[in-house]
Amino acid sequence: MTTQNSTSPSTRTAAIIGAGQTGVTAALGLLDAGFDVTIYSDRDQRSLRNDVPATGTALEFGETQQAEVALGLDPYTSRAPRHSGLSVRIAGAENAELIAFDGNFDGYVGVAVDTRLKADERLTAFQERGGKFVVEQVTPETLDRIAAANALTLVATGRGGLSDLFAIDPVRSVYDAPQRKLLTVTVTGLGFDEGVFAHRSPAGGAHSGFSILAEQGEGWWGPYLHKDAGPSWAFLGWARPGSDWESRFAAADSAESALGIVKDLYRDYIDWDLPEVLATEVIGEDPHSWLKGAVRPVVRAGVGRTASGHVVGSLGDTSVAYDPIAGQGAQSGLIQAQRLVAAAAVHDGAFDEEWLTGQYSAFLAARSDAANKVTRLFLSDPEFADIGGQFFATAAVDPRFASALVGLLHRPQPFLGVDSVEAAGAYIAQVTGEDPAALLARFAPAGRFERSTFAPALV
Repeated sequence: MTTQNSTSPSTRTAAIIGAGQTGVTAALGLLDAGFDVTIYSDRDQRSLRNDVPATGTALEFGETQQAEVALGLDPYTSRAPRHSGLSVRIAGAENAELIAFDGNFDGYVGVAVDTRLKADERLTAFQERGGKFVVEQVTPETLDRIAAANALTLVATGRGGLSDLFAIDPVRSVYDAPQRKLLTVTVTGLGFDEGVFAHRSPAGGAHSGFSILAEQGEGWWGPYLHKDAGPSWAFLGWARPGSDWESRFAAADSAESALGIVKDLYRDYIDWDLPEVLATEVIGEDPHSWLKGAVRPVVRAGVGRTASGHVVGSLGDTSVAYDPIAGQGAQSGLIQAQRLVAAAAVHDGAFDEEWLTGQYSAFLAARSDAANKVTRLFLSDPEFADIGGQFFATAAVDPRFASALVGLLHRPQPFLGVDSVEAAGAYIAQVTGEDPAALLARFAPAGRFERSTFAPALV
């Protein structure tokens, strides 16, 4: 067994396995840092863009955009429709309408960009700058050869593929199964002006909408940049195990059927948003504009070894698979990529197990541990039930805390130290400057959410 890759690190060669947005971003960053970089993919570039669905909505906020800018990359804030806040509705048992609040993003915006578009544009730039792109199915056996020939090898094949090379962290991986079944579809038919979702927020279509139904699951609508249709909207739904929503999601087999399921879902359960949802249309030129599935949230090791003992690093979803309910997956992967590139650019020694482990541990501490915890909060994890109840009720009575709560999607670190109702109260007091008990005393159930009166413009 070797202790490090046999190629001298002075050659500054790197291999990235996987051509999704995180892998391509890391590859382009390493190339610009002076590495000789090869990307390996089981699909050619055209197929990566046109023959597969996008991997979720990839909603990104300020910290992730800053990571992309640090790599000299376009964060798409000038091209994609911007999210300036999040409008939340929460219904309890028997769909009782309980909590409504509208949180503004403070000092940052969100953008949701088709991962196929971003990966395609960055892959083009990568090749134009001299990077090598190899279409090849990488197996554990061929990975052994690739790792032997490169100073640094990173595996970014996602949750499947080669992820079994990286051991699951039993402490950080608290779930043994997916917590939701997922359904997403991208659509057109809605604008982004103040008249869209006006019943939810004065910002209208500039705020994405999130509805939580305690007995069924969650639904999100938000502005999106589609690879073909351009500015559009995306729906992402989460169905609780055993719910009516779960059986409905399972029936989706096309973009048309997925959107039909979503429209019926809103007609039967979330009628306050129904007019906008009924106005949407599928993107005909993209038969892959929908996706269903499930994600088991899991944290894996940052380092694995090939059969001959060469070390390889995990990256993106291969490192950490998040349930997408808090939008942490794409954000986490891009931040991890930027951190790795910055560290590798100034490193003079071997990219050995010690170096990779140190970089990964620093990433977990700086981002991933907090991102995982915020994801569990938005999944209504029973461990955080009392904290979540306090947070969401307070957000309904204090706009400052509403902004801080939705701001955890942008920067989750403030939640890392909140482990009790008392700590939650201290955080509320820190944000608002008021007594948390007094704020909570002002909360009253919504009773009935305002309904949309949206009417599509006649053409």
